[in-house]
Amino acid sequence: MVFLRCEAVRWVDDEPQPGLVEVRFADAHQQQWTFVDKWPVFASDDLTPDSDYPVEVGILCDILTTDHTTDTVTISVAPWGLDSLDGRVEFEVRTDQLTTT
Repeated sequence: MVFLRCEAVRWVDDEPQPGLVEVRFADAHQQQWTFVDKWPVFASDDLTPDSDYPVEVGILCDILTTDHTTDTVTISVAPWGLDSLDGRVEFEVRTDQLTTT
């Protein structure tokens, strides 16, 4: 499994359970993207309203294409039911933004 490294930046709401967090990352072009979803979608450790934000989290993703000349990949978060607040599901990111843990 491959994860995109992101940051949970704030607790959004307690409802729906188990609670919503806002997560952000910058793509390979420094464009900021924002997601809001239930915290277990992004984190293996419990997040709460009292967590010390920002917290490093990950988004499970599929790699669609790889560009070895620029060390970038195009990823999709669609298979995992996510999309950004702007409705995007595909992003070009640097390879060092990905992890398998």
